[in-house]
Amino acid sequence: MIDQADFARALLDPERLPPADLRTWNGSDPTARLAVYRNNVMVSLLGVLTDAFPVTRELVGEAFFRAMGQCFVRAQPPQSPVMAEYGGGFADFIAGFVPARTLPYLPDVARLEWLRLVALHAADAELLAAERIAALLAEQPDLAGWRLRLHPSFAVLRSDYAAVSIWAAHQGAGELAALDPDQGESAWIVRPDLEVVVIPVDPAAGAFAAALLEGLPLAAAIAAVHEAGLHLDLPATLAGLIRARALVSLDPPGETAA
Repeated sequence: MIDQADFARALLDPERLPPADLRTWNGSDPTARLAVYRNNVMVSLLGVLTDAFPVTRELVGEAFFRAMGQCFVRAQPPQSPVMAEYGGGFADFIAGFVPARTLPYLPDVARLEWLRLVALHAADAELLAAERIAALLAEQPDLAGWRLRLHPSFAVLRSDYAAVSIWAAHQGAGELAALDPDQGESAWIVRPDLEVVVIPVDPAAGAFAAALLEGLPLAAAIAAVHEAGLHLDLPATLAGLIRARALVSLDPPGETAA
């Protein structure tokens, strides 16, 4: 019986010989048949990456992207039969891919593309109405220990580079030539309805939302932003989350969200 792990290694490594006990149904050369199968698998997985990371591909060009993608596929083959889940480690892989180091913003552009894809497939949730937020603020004199729960699709990108503007320029918003790639940027990603939106925010708003995603109560989230040396405009940030339709609940201390 063929060892599945041995077959999988041979499938992704063109330098590896097929398992010794590999046989074909019609007696043809198993090495040649495996080469065809190997090529089909690689083409399919590269197609998944191409669909998931179109801006990343545009930034490096087709040939570079294919070479980098092949290295990624061999290093991190799929762990799930659901192809929509493949590519989650691509941004981190790019960060360690030596030939891509001349584009230091590339991993975060890929990370933004992946967060958008995750948001697209995230669960739906009923949103917290602005009127309910106002009522809670009026009813509760101290919300320091309360937790803001964000939409399941919500994510934060915090980059040391202009990754958000670079991605946006490839959507027709702004010109690449006018960007300073070394200018750090942050963004919220959310899909309250059918469309995923990317909302550029200041570093403090990005840090605050990231703290909320970690489950910190309001006071601790605010403190985390201040400890990072950032100035948080809390009313404006909360108003931004409301406009983004990103708030799901405001939970009192000790209550665990369902």
